[in-house]
Amino acid sequence: MTSGLFARHRHGDADAEPGLVDFAVNVRSGPPEFICDAIARRIGDLAQYPSISDQEKAITAIAAAHGRPRDEVLLLSGAAEGFELLPRLAPRHAALIQPSFTEPELALRSAGVPITDVVLPPPWELVPDAVPDDADLVVLGNPTNPTSVLHPVSAIESLRRPGRLVVVDEAFADITLDPGTRQSEPASIAGDRAEDVIVIRSVTKTFGLAGLRAGYLLAAAAVIGRLTVGRRPWPLGTLALTALTECVGPEGQRYAREQAEVIAADRAEMVAQLTAAGIEVCVAPSASFVLTAMPDALEMKRRLRDKGFAVRSAANFVGLDDRHLRLAVRDAATTRSLIAAIDEVREELGS
Repeated sequence: MTSGLFARHRHGDADAEPGLVDFAVNVRSGPPEFICDAIARRIGDLAQYPSISDQEKAITAIAAAHGRPRDEVLLLSGAAEGFELLPRLAPRHAALIQPSFTEPELALRSAGVPITDVVLPPPWELVPDAVPDDADLVVLGNPTNPTSVLHPVSAIESLRRPGRLVVVDEAFADITLDPGTRQSEPASIAGDRAEDVIVIRSVTKTFGLAGLRAGYLLAAAAVIGRLTVGRRPWPLGTLALTALTECVGPEGQRYAREQAEVIAADRAEMVAQLTAAGIEVCVAPSASFVLTAMPDALEMKRRLRDKGFAVRSAANFVGLDDRHLRLAVRDAATTRSLIAAIDEVREELGS
């Protein structure tokens, strides 16, 4: 069991077993009613292939949400598909800003793309000069999974070079807030048109739709053309197209903003509770998860499972190790119950 925790392909869903209180998966508890209603209305259409009309509606809604032309939008069967498409760009040398989500590495390595891991030290702030000059593809998360660090736009801009494409994973961007101004998505570049920047987004995290697989990519039309050569027909089903359209529409944007405020409040309380309990919070978090460090973290994870809690080891992220646990943000009462269980395990371990 322990050796499997270090496998690159392992995700938090492997830990979220039925019956456990889930701190392992960074997905909200379920879709809002307006999304469920929209999907339910389309159940009767499942005998038909996904329509061009539904695809066009989703593309139009995404383009409007980010102020971009329609030909700069690519619909994805989950954000992970965006990473799967990257080898079609035929990069000669990819640089991955680490620690970060593991799927880009898996996709690029499987295609034989040479990779340099640019491992940032805590507190994991971007160091543009650490990226090899000859890297023609740079991939990073913003906010980054699992550190929950949000990089400023200026730092991302500093990664750009002639002949280089910069890929930004914004899977959690829609629940970020500026702590001072309360501006939504303060570091997103999804609305910035650039020939050398690719943004990959997901709607499944905030809207509780991980089982549906829906996301999108924003890039110059020429880049999208390269990504889609030979792509299979009907990459998204009717229900995913319907959900995408709703999530990026006006009601979806209002909901995401509400969730951002809820998450920010719950996260602040969670950090306060963890700190008061003597649990190290590695860096001020900006997303819907908190990275912690503690002794005997893998044994802690195992014993918490026995007490009914699922937590995510971060041991399989480049630049982190078996001391790190990532905790999804939950409400104050649920967090208190987790910390009580952690205290019990610490007493059992004599630590």
